[in-house]
Amino acid sequence: MLFAAGQDHFHHVRDFPFFELPMRLGTAIDSHGHTVYGIPLPEIAGFQITKFMVLQVIAGLLTFLVFKGLAKRVSTGEPTKGRFWNFWESIALYIRDEVVRPTVGDGHHDHDDHGDGDHGAAEHGHGEVQAGHYADQFLPFIWTCFFYILFCNLLGAVPMLGSPTGSLSVTVVLAVAVFGFNLLQGIKQFGFFGFWKNQCPDLGLEGFMGVAIGAGVWCIEVVGLFIKHGVLAIRLFANIMGGHTVVGVILGFIVADGVAGTMLQGLVIPASIGGQIFIGLLELFVSFLQAYVFAYLSTIFLSASLHAH
Repeated sequence: MLFAAGQDHFHHVRDFPFFELPMRLGTAIDSHGHTVYGIPLPEIAGFQITKFMVLQVIAGLLTFLVFKGLAKRVSTGEPTKGRFWNFWESIALYIRDEVVRPTVGDGHHDHDDHGDGDHGAAEHGHGEVQAGHYADQFLPFIWTCFFYILFCNLLGAVPMLGSPTGSLSVTVVLAVAVFGFNLLQGIKQFGFFGFWKNQCPDLGLEGFMGVAIGAGVWCIEVVGLFIKHGVLAIRLFANIMGGHTVVGVILGFIVADGVAGTMLQGLVIPASIGGQIFIGLLELFVSFLQAYVFAYLSTIFLSASLHAH
C-alpha cells in the first residue's frame, strides 16, 4: 500500500534508503516499516546508501563539471562566451569581488602593492584571477562551499529528489569543514598559541582586574567561535527544511479536504496549487540566498581568524 503521509508529516524532507516514486515502480520499506513505491538503494559492506548521499555526489559532480568547463574557457584569456557560462562566471566573480576580497582584505601586505587587484577583472572583462591579491588564495574553498550548497539546494526543486541541506547531519559536516578551514588558516597566520591568544582583544587593562576581565572575555570569545560556526549549520538546515515543509503543508490541504469530503474542493485545490507555485518560486530564491549567506558568513569568520582583534 502507499505510504500514509499523515503518519509522518516530514517524510518528504527526510533522508531514506530509497528514492520514493509516485507510481508503482518497485517497492521499498521506510524507517517506520511502511511500504512505499520507490527504488531501494543498496547496502555496501554493511553500510546503507541513502538518498541524500546519492544527491550529494550528484551535487559534487555538477559543481566539478560546471567549473571544469568554465575554467577551461577562462584559461584561454578570451572573454567567456555563452549565456550558460556567463551565468556561472558572473556569480563566481560576484563572490570574489563583493564578498571575499572586501571581507578578507589585503592581510599584512601593503595595500599599494595590490591597488588594482579589486578591479582587475572588470578591466579585463573576464574571470582571470589577479595573482597578487591576498584574499584570492581562499577563493577555491569559498567558491566550493557556495556552489556545492547551491546545487544541493536546487536539487530539492526536482520532483522526487530532495535537498541534502535539509538534513542537519549534512549541514553540521559543512559547518565543521568551515570551522576546520578557518582554524587552520588562523593557526598558519598567528601560530597555534598565537591564534588562541588572539581570541581576546587588547583591553588596555592592567593588574588583577585586567587578567580577570581578559580571561572572561577570552572564554566568551572562544565559546562564541564554536557557536558562530554552529549557527551556520542550523541556519541552512532550518531555512531549507522549512521551505519544503511549507510546500508539503499547502499541498496537504488538498488531501485533507478530499478525506473530509467537504464541498470546498473547488476553492481548496486551486488555492493550494497557487500557494505551492508561489512558495516554490520563493524556495528557488532561498536556494541562492542561503548559499550566499553561508559563503558570506564563512568569509566573515575566516577574516576574523586572519586578523588580530
